Amino acid sequence: MKRQASKAGKWEDHYSRQAKKDNYPARSVYKLQEIQSRNKIIKKGDRVLDLGCSPGSWTLYASVLAGEKGFVVGLDIKPVTIDIPKNARIYICDILSIDDELLSAIGNDFNIVISDMAPATTGSKSVDSARSYDLCMAAFDIADKVLADGGSFLCKIFQGEDFKKFSEMVKAAYNTHKIFKPQSSRKASKEIYIIGIGFKGSRIRGFQ
Repeated sequence: MKRQASKAGKWEDHYSRQAKKDNYPARSVYKLQEIQSRNKIIKKGDRVLDLGCSPGSWTLYASVLAGEKGFVVGLDIKPVTIDIPKNARIYICDILSIDDELLSAIGNDFNIVISDMAPATTGSKSVDSARSYDLCMAAFDIADKVLADGGSFLCKIFQGEDFKKFSEMVKAAYNTHKIFKPQSSRKASKEIYIIGIGFKGSRIRGFQ
């Protein structure tokens, strides 16, 4: 008789186990590693803004890539409980209603904005993809305000009816546009990553 997998171990896989060995709080770090290995989007000395940073895996990895002369700022509505390196800082906030005071405090000269944000899923593909789009638009708007000219943007989105529209917005706002599905994404996941490289420095709103 087959023993049912426990709820705790339902989603555990090679990447989850490897994350524990590598002292990362979540397997999502390997998605960023794959993207980085192919695109070199984070460089030594970069200022990085990590949106939806909890539980902290992307912040940790980005801080290593940016190095001692770089700096990583993480934003999330949830606290980050792991030890944060010296070249990183975490702010607690709701990214969907971020205020100008906080944006002013973190600065506006980031080399890259990265977002692994995802909504709490409902089981409805249309609802989940719509909520994902809202988070992506928030990330896109923040990037428009804080990126240095020529900067980069990396954003996770759930595939749905708004995917093409968002992809075209990123394509219009950046010199180079890529779509990437990491091997470390779960097979059942509808997530995909959109990469914009070479921020043009001005908003293009023709796709709303």
